[in-house]
Amino acid sequence: MANTKRSSLFIMTLLISCFFCQAQKKKDIKKAGIKTITTTETQGTKSFNDSKVTYDAGGNIIEEINYDKEGNLKSTKKFKYNKDGDPIEETEYDEKNALKETRLTKYNTLGEKIEEQYLDKDKKQFKKYIYTFSAKGFKTERKHYDANNVLISTKKYTYGYK
Repeated sequence: MANTKRSSLFIMTLLISCFFCQAQKKKDIKKAGIKTITTTETQGTKSFNDSKVTYDAGGNIIEEINYDKEGNLKSTKKFKYNKDGDPIEETEYDEKNALKETRLTKYNTLGEKIEEQYLDKDKKQFKKYIYTFSAKGFKTERKHYDANNVLISTKKYTYGYK
């Protein structure tokens, strides 16, 4: 029984490792000139689209479409980037292509993420995170605000050195 569990665990670990090894990197997408990647799943004799990812010339994801097990639209995410290739807007739509949520991200002049603002379908903020950094560029704090910009929590990051 113990050997069966150990074998099952080994096989699961191997399968998960193989899955992550096959993930495409941004530079590989750009170098190969890939515009889209569509994944299809087959169960028995039935095949259906699982997802479709569209890339820009820089290898950035600009659209991600997910489908349910029947092949029907489940959700769509659209992405926008700044000139440095950092994501600045992520918009999510539901199965009826209705706006569900938008995430806006701001960066400082060093390219560090300093703010994430989450907006609902009516473009009203429902949460926000503000990040601060040390002079060395390490994240030191994350503040979480609610829809009314009331501070909910603060997370502090402390670094130990040799």
